[in-house]
Amino acid sequence: MSGDRVLVAAATVHVPGIAPDRLIASATEPDCGPEEAHTLLGRKGLLFKEPAVRLAMCAVHRALGLPPGRPTGPVPDAAGTAVVVSSNLGNVATVCDIVDQVRAGGLRGVSPMQAPNASSNIIASSIAIRYGFTGPNLMVCSGATGGLDAVRLGALLVRSGRAHRAVVVGAEPADEIAAGLRAAGGTLPGPPQGMAACVVLAPAEGSGGVRLHSVRRHRAPEPVPAGGPRTIRLACGSGSGDGPDLAALIGGGYGAAGVLQAALAARWLTDPATRPAGVEDAAEAVLTCGSAGDGFATARLCRDGDRT
Repeated sequence: MSGDRVLVAAATVHVPGIAPDRLIASATEPDCGPEEAHTLLGRKGLLFKEPAVRLAMCAVHRALGLPPGRPTGPVPDAAGTAVVVSSNLGNVATVCDIVDQVRAGGLRGVSPMQAPNASSNIIASSIAIRYGFTGPNLMVCSGATGGLDAVRLGALLVRSGRAHRAVVVGAEPADEIAAGLRAAGGTLPGPPQGMAACVVLAPAEGSGGVRLHSVRRHRAPEPVPAGGPRTIRLACGSGSGDGPDLAALIGGGYGAAGVLQAALAARWLTDPATRPAGVEDAAEAVLTCGSAGDGFATARLCRDGDRT
């Protein structure tokens, strides 16, 4: 998929438990963890919500520029807004807990408040309900490429006219079961309190801004080409590229990695004050995530007017 018709209209990262300026140099306040999400989202509606759901909502809330507290109704332009979420382990702890309860005492032992969280679509549906989004609602669980797969699907929805904008989210928890599954699969552990990121994609009208140029899949990490415009290269434990790597910055990202990469690249391309040490000004960004088992995905973002 290629073309410059999709604009990254907003982007935010929400990674509690790390220094606030590790990813966004201008950040001064640490991101709230899932247990403190009420300080940003308000208390109503958070009971029984998964940690990954809370982190995802925090990222969306900030990307939309909303004040603290629960929205009293649909947010502006909610009608026709799509939600695409990538998470591989978002509700795995609840699923395992419910299985244990059924084994011990049958279905009657499962709380009706807990059961909805067993749905693989719980993060995407919770976001849509909270903010009033009525467009397509998709959940991506495709392994290490999931984040960029979600970005690609969000761009498809915008380009095809199925949605006038797409809220694309990546979120992964850091509970004991998720950590155990990562370790068993040889996946990077990620930050200690989980992570989330959000990019809002919209049709590119007029000039300026950061455009999503392309997202594509490939079998193995690709060599860095010689020459060309100055480029930010952001990988995630793939051993590709000569720029920053999420494996070093936060310990990886798994299903959230691609969205986190896209959000960081959009911020770094737009605002020099957000770039950490070692990230130089550039006209474009190339993002790569994936693994030997899941394959790899690469996205290219360009600052409109600077690309050559």
